[in-house]
Amino acid sequence: MTTGPTLDAVVIGAGVSGLTTAVCLAEAGLRVRVDTDLPVRRTSSAAAGAMWDPYLVEPLDRVLGWSAVSLAEFRLLARDPQSTGVRIRLGTHESRLPCVTPSWMALVDAELCAAEELRPGFVTGWRYGAPVIDMPSYLDYLTRRFVRIGGRMVRRAHASLVEVLAEAPAPIVVNCSGTGARDLVPDRQVMPSRGRLVVVENPGITTFFCDDTPDAPELVYIFPHADTVVLGGTSELDTGELTGDPATARGILERCQAVEPMLHSAVVIDERVGLRPLRPWVRLGEERSRPGLRLLHNYGHGGAGVTLSWGCAREITRLVMDGD
Repeated sequence: MTTGPTLDAVVIGAGVSGLTTAVCLAEAGLRVRVDTDLPVRRTSSAAAGAMWDPYLVEPLDRVLGWSAVSLAEFRLLARDPQSTGVRIRLGTHESRLPCVTPSWMALVDAELCAAEELRPGFVTGWRYGAPVIDMPSYLDYLTRRFVRIGGRMVRRAHASLVEVLAEAPAPIVVNCSGTGARDLVPDRQVMPSRGRLVVVENPGITTFFCDDTPDAPELVYIFPHADTVVLGGTSELDTGELTGDPATARGILERCQAVEPMLHSAVVIDERVGLRPLRPWVRLGEERSRPGLRLLHNYGHGGAGVTLSWGCAREITRLVMDGD
């Protein structure tokens, strides 16, 4: 691909979707720049839980395919957890009410729990192994991987895609702006959902837990990393406020302690707040722009940005290379 002296593609956004897309494009041989209005560790992705889990995202048929691709990649990355921040953990999803098991169970060879395996108050559940990702460490890993193969990152805010396309910094622009797409595109179908979590020192927990009770008023999840455990959480629609809230943090801690007594001795070390980019369905594909300039979108991943990241990035890369 010959497009100019220095640049083939610009990716807008340095969250997990933007960085993963940039890595895939650069590893395919393109000269890539990432434009971000925030440092990587201040993006919403840095505040994610995070575990492989197709959560709050559609369309299901495409989601399962993207999730499977990401799962395979994370299993490879988990071979070097110190470098990548990715670990495979065993754990359960459990429900206080009878419920339908998720369609993605087969991807992780999940098995139904026996009654005696369930935590007190839960009536059904399933057990499996899945990637659990320490997001600050993982985003640092993606950044190193991108820069090592010649990628460039710049702090640059864009007011609109019209502005970006008028500037034409490269013949390919990939929009991975997450909740920012609401104003950047603009796309009013994007709705921010605030998620809060609490990070504690790990008192010895090695298995993850998610409360999958249908229509539960609050989220409860426990994701153990090496020296820390991430506890969640919240899902508050249509809010952009990212300040801490001690009362909400206490509530998260108490809900998790009720499920896992070991957490009563855990020391709180951090509170994180981020925004999930909810949308009726993921927007992934190319939008007609003008001759010599290609605009592609990769946003609207709901609560599954990490889970879909490699699958969506690989598809964007195929679209770009097939259209060369």
